[in-house]
Amino acid sequence: MVIPLPSHAQTVIIGGGSIGCNTAYHLTKLGMSDIVLLERDQLTSGTTWHAAGLIVAGLLTSEAECEIYTHGRELYSKLEKETGVPTGFRDVGYLQIANNEERVHEMRRLAPFMRRQGINIYEISPKESASLFPIGDLSDVLAGFYIPEDGRANPVDVTMSLAKGARMGGAQIFEGVTASEIMAQNGTVTGVRIRDGRTITAENVVICGGMWSRQLGAKVGINLPLQAAEHYYLITENIEGLGRDLPVLEDPSTYTYYREEVGGLMLGLFEPNAAPWKLDGIPNNFAFGEVEPDWDRVGPHLEKAYSRVPDALNVGVRKLFCGPESFTPDLAPLVGETPELRNCFVACGMNSLGILNGAGTGKVLAHWIVDGCPPIDVTGINVNRFTRHEATRAFRQHRGSELLSKMFGQHFHNESYQTARNLKRSVLHERLAANGAYFTESHSWEVPDWFAPTMEQAKIDKFSWYRQNWFEWHAEEHRAARQNVIMMDMSAMSKLLVEGPDALYLLNRLSCNEIDVEVGRLVYTAWVNEKGRFEADLTVTRLAEDRFMIVVGENSHGHTLMRMQRHTRPDEVIIITDLTPAITQINIHGPKARALIETVTTADMSNVAFPFMSWQDIEVGYWIVRALRVTFVGELGWELQVPSYAAVQVYDLLKAAGQEFGLRDAGMQTLNSLRLEKAYRDFGLDLDNTDNPIEAGLGFAVKLDKPGGFIGCNALAEIKGRGVPKNRMLQFLLQDPVPLLYGNECVYLDGEEVGHLQVGGYGHSLGGAVGIGFAALNVPLTATIVAQGTWEVDVAGERVRASASIRPLYDPASDKVKA
Repeated sequence: MVIPLPSHAQTVIIGGGSIGCNTAYHLTKLGMSDIVLLERDQLTSGTTWHAAGLIVAGLLTSEAECEIYTHGRELYSKLEKETGVPTGFRDVGYLQIANNEERVHEMRRLAPFMRRQGINIYEISPKESASLFPIGDLSDVLAGFYIPEDGRANPVDVTMSLAKGARMGGAQIFEGVTASEIMAQNGTVTGVRIRDGRTITAENVVICGGMWSRQLGAKVGINLPLQAAEHYYLITENIEGLGRDLPVLEDPSTYTYYREEVGGLMLGLFEPNAAPWKLDGIPNNFAFGEVEPDWDRVGPHLEKAYSRVPDALNVGVRKLFCGPESFTPDLAPLVGETPELRNCFVACGMNSLGILNGAGTGKVLAHWIVDGCPPIDVTGINVNRFTRHEATRAFRQHRGSELLSKMFGQHFHNESYQTARNLKRSVLHERLAANGAYFTESHSWEVPDWFAPTMEQAKIDKFSWYRQNWFEWHAEEHRAARQNVIMMDMSAMSKLLVEGPDALYLLNRLSCNEIDVEVGRLVYTAWVNEKGRFEADLTVTRLAEDRFMIVVGENSHGHTLMRMQRHTRPDEVIIITDLTPAITQINIHGPKARALIETVTTADMSNVAFPFMSWQDIEVGYWIVRALRVTFVGELGWELQVPSYAAVQVYDLLKAAGQEFGLRDAGMQTLNSLRLEKAYRDFGLDLDNTDNPIEAGLGFAVKLDKPGGFIGCNALAEIKGRGVPKNRMLQFLLQDPVPLLYGNECVYLDGEEVGHLQVGGYGHSLGGAVGIGFAALNVPLTATIVAQGTWEVDVAGERVRASASIRPLYDPASDKVKA
């Protein structure tokens, strides 16, 4: 019986691959049944049908990644019992190998964290590795890391089983129906238009169109920066004795994964210098399609792949397959409600992990749609993190060539992308480069990471998890901040002007702290949602009765802007202007900061005339500069907001005047080490949308008695009313000065695992590595327990004694900041 296409549905999902069917399935599990899924061809016909079906963890660096992965593995292993349709899942095991000490160290760092998240990964010897994968030449392997529960599934079977489950929950699935346009009115989605002219109205529309998503979204102004790339795997002829239950092997040194395939061996490539495919748009009629292999380009990569399994050269090649997969600029998926249209959601850009992460992503998005907020940390996958330039043809072409190898190769804590660089540069860029800056990338901004003595020395000799060649130069910057004075270019910070007769009401509604302060004051505040969980942390500067300046990290630019837009009421008059490109922010900090600035201004910079958390317009040379007395490094200082046309002159003036005070340029490594000594928090790095200000130690910035309250006030009042939290963010300092911390290290109290670090750095003033992270007990985590307990931190498999503190270990009373 042919089911007629309905004219209305509560939710319309566009795309019938792994992600679309997973989203439909998980929505039905939350009680939603009025769901229509539209597939332009047949289910799986896009890229799902040719996926390798690996259900393997890789190396996961966040709780969110672990939750998404583990949900998929668990669901696929039991879905057949529910639907009667097999998924083909087999737990054949998963082996990652390391053939150099740096890779061993990287995996030893992450394995304890992954075990904490319920993933049974453990180290095995080279001999054990070779016995698990007898077809390979593992003679150069130093260690293996094995997960016996991981394995593989059949992508088509998985999708059909999910579709069956969705139908069982009431969803309707239509194949051969192309959604050609998303309909909207007054900034809110209203439904979809079918290619033949019919329409389906809907409360929610979900874009799960895989590599077609970018061009579909672009029709209504939705920015989805993803690009298809050629993705290869080779399948050999049958190999005698090759077991069907051969573990999946992953080798970053050859950029290849290996698994059994119908008696032969599959060699899957994630090669350097990959080839983007169809930059000008994916053909609408491309279904179950293949791309003609470029033997000349991939030949050298195949040769390297074969070096791990030389015996496979003794049999022929059954198939060299090339099919497209879509990738995003930062190798994280695009998930969530789009900032351009209310109630339009998206899940795409899976970076060749659509089967592996489809279930977890579908679950997250389903909760987001039904509950109004996601159940896990989404700061790294939220679709609102990008700007439009990352979707340009040139950006996609250049960045796309790097993505496959970046995803699969060996990693280091401070590596950055090498392609599509120099997009956003401060006007000080050339000055900083001449002074020895080594630049890294942050959300397309070029930012100084550290400074070398000369421009020629500004390079990394060798990436490492140990001390790199720049470590002592960074230490000198750090000491200059604590003993003399530093200058930092912080132009990447987002600066949003919010003005209008209703600006105060909007900002006070969003902010946990009181924003209705005197003109000339700054306020640090968190923004939370109705459940009391973080949405942002930022500063608000009151410029006039109806004018405010928000300064927030560049990683939160899109989300902060979207949150203000979403919470502006129809009858409110508010104008939001992004002034980031117009303002160059120069930070001057250190005990000699006041003395330095006094040499270039006639303003009274004294503590009485210019108190902490206030601002004034001051003269600096020829220019009027807005000076804000605030700090993120724990020292006396000012943030100078300089018109960009004047920034070079102001920088030169400060640089010349600073010579007598020992002024040094400083970069992001030093910003991190300084703020960690002071235990300052940073949303998007050590705080996310599953945390709350009370447990994070930011209760001082929450005004529960504020007139009119704020979004999330009741939730935070309930949390605070419970008394001393059982889960608290603490600061940790290693007692051994040698090991380094980067984040994800597990924390132990009296021998029991109680948490992990969110972020780490080196506290040059404190004499050891320092980090901050949450510790959770079954009882209130009191100051007495923190002070008297025996604390340890796992660093690459070795436990190191640590001190723990609720208050900052550096300048706990903030005497230096307020000097």
